[in-house]
Amino acid sequence: MQKRNIGILEVSEIGLGCMGFSHGYGKIPDEKYSIEAIAQALDYGCNFLDTAEVYGPNLLPENIGHNEKILGNSIKGRRNSLTLATKFFLHNEEVQNNSIYHVIKSHLEASLKRLGTDYIDLYYLHRINPQIPVEEIALSLSRLIDEGLVRGYGLSQVGADTIRRANAVAKLTAVQNLYNMFERDIETEVIPFCMENNIGIVAFSPTSSGLLSGKITKETIFEKEDDVRNFVPQLKKGNLEANKPVIDFIIDFAAKKNIAPVQLSLAWMIKKYPNVVPIPGSKNKERILQNLKTSEVQLTDEDVSRIDSQLAKFSIYGHRGFEEDMNTKFIKN
Repeated sequence: MQKRNIGILEVSEIGLGCMGFSHGYGKIPDEKYSIEAIAQALDYGCNFLDTAEVYGPNLLPENIGHNEKILGNSIKGRRNSLTLATKFFLHNEEVQNNSIYHVIKSHLEASLKRLGTDYIDLYYLHRINPQIPVEEIALSLSRLIDEGLVRGYGLSQVGADTIRRANAVAKLTAVQNLYNMFERDIETEVIPFCMENNIGIVAFSPTSSGLLSGKITKETIFEKEDDVRNFVPQLKKGNLEANKPVIDFIIDFAAKKNIAPVQLSLAWMIKKYPNVVPIPGSKNKERILQNLKTSEVQLTDEDVSRIDSQLAKFSIYGHRGFEEDMNTKFIKN
């Protein structure tokens, strides 16, 4: 698989979002299956794995670290060839009587233990805490970089102003934001700023939670427990019907290229921007491999231009937006 740079890190041009092995898509697979799925991805050439401390069944406090532990068991003997990314939250009560730096370091040390490693390649603040200046968080993370515990730091679901403020204090490595054919807001300011400043864009939900597969219809029933698809705006029944022209266009365009619709959506963003790395997530081995095989797809500049021109003509129903902080109810990526 081809490699590309996100800030100081070189990663496979498609990464693997590992959330689904612990949370977000209903019943989780057993750990053996998950480990096999991750191994398959690594064998194919994916070297970029994304997780978070909070990823566990139903996001319950007692399940903190569930996903990180699975990754830790999956990468034994392979750590040096991988780029590991994980994320942390910073709560007000934690910093009332403690320094931000020491609180973040305690989160980091717990993640390191669960992942079975002595450093994290890319350490993100999962969501901005409005009560804590991002400059203080950037400064604390830069100390952890100086200590060799972290190689680069990132932010998630943030706008250009927040990125500028953090980057002015300590050089950002990457921003992980919502980005797909339905959610293209970051193309206006975030991507241009990041390209100018050598900051990577890690695109989560690049297939809009499977909507861009073309297989989800208004008759589709999602799992009742721990399935984020019940909350994704574009997957609401009314919006599914209203967005059908977009899906029909993508299915038709993909068929003409003899590829799967999800591969078109991934190849489109990879072709458009050299600093964008999508991290599609799935708990299914076959879908994971299909996503990664997008690396074999070659779109032309003309293809991208035609896609963009057509997307601009559609109205999108169920817009979520990419700026979310800890007070936003929809915190699911």
